[in-house]
Amino acid sequence: MKQINNQLKFFIILAEAYAKIAQTFDKHLLGGLGFNDLIILYHLGQAPDEKMRRIDLAEKVGLTPSGVTRMLLPMEKLGMVKREASELDARVSYVKLAPGGKRLLTETLEEAEFVSEELLPSTKLGKMKDVSEIFSLFSFGKIN
Repeated sequence: MKQINNQLKFFIILAEAYAKIAQTFDKHLLGGLGFNDLIILYHLGQAPDEKMRRIDLAEKVGLTPSGVTRMLLPMEKLGMVKREASELDARVSYVKLAPGGKRLLTETLEEAEFVSEELLPSTKLGKMKDVSEIFSLFSFGKIN
């Protein structure tokens, strides 16, 4: 088999690390909330009026608009998010953090912070500077 370059090895390791991180969060989060669900709820909670256009949310979480729509369907059925039409443009719809999602996010963040501290103890945060510098080199979404 052909040897791959160090850059590709880095991205493969990064993908494997993300998978392990997501598995760990999925096992420990409250209410059956998955890591990707938490990320969506978090971004909605940070957005003005706790709502975003689906396309903007998709870009924020690194999914296609149809991918984020598929993720939102069960979350909507469970009362975590809801749809909201734009008052200014009938073609635009928003996804809004519902009261149930806001409550679940609040309850889950403490547990998520505990899991994150277990995965990355503060004693190792100093080493993250090098990794952060690597990520700052990227222009995400664009391959030159």
